[in-house]
Amino acid sequence: QVQLVESGGGLVQPGGSLRLSCAASGSIFRINAMGWYRQAPGKERESVAIVSSGTTNYADSVKGRFAISRDNAKNTVYLQMNSLKPEDTAVYYCYCDANINWRSASRRDYWGQGTQVTVSS
Repeated sequence: QVQLVESGGGLVQPGGSLRLSCAASGSIFRINAMGWYRQAPGKERESVAIVSSGTTNYADSVKGRFAISRDNAKNTVYLQMNSLKPEDTAVYYCYCDANINWRSASRRDYWGQGTQVTVSS
């Protein structure tokens, strides 16, 4: 199994910045992708930023403001969030697509417990 531990959420004023971190641990054979989703009250969970095989994908709403990066040696992914807006307020979930052994059937999606980001004056 793979465990994900997130950190870095909190309360910030509009226009401010936050950096989220997520470290993966456990029986990891290969990480195929890591990234972040978010879910605001009354809304569905949405993809924010994903990094896989050197490519990154961002939600249109965060392009130019958020930056995702990954430290492969530490199995850690970061999300630098700048120019935050009230509409960025949500619970942010770390996501990991990983294999726990060489078999393709071992591939699973894993989720962190979530970290609250609140953008408010």
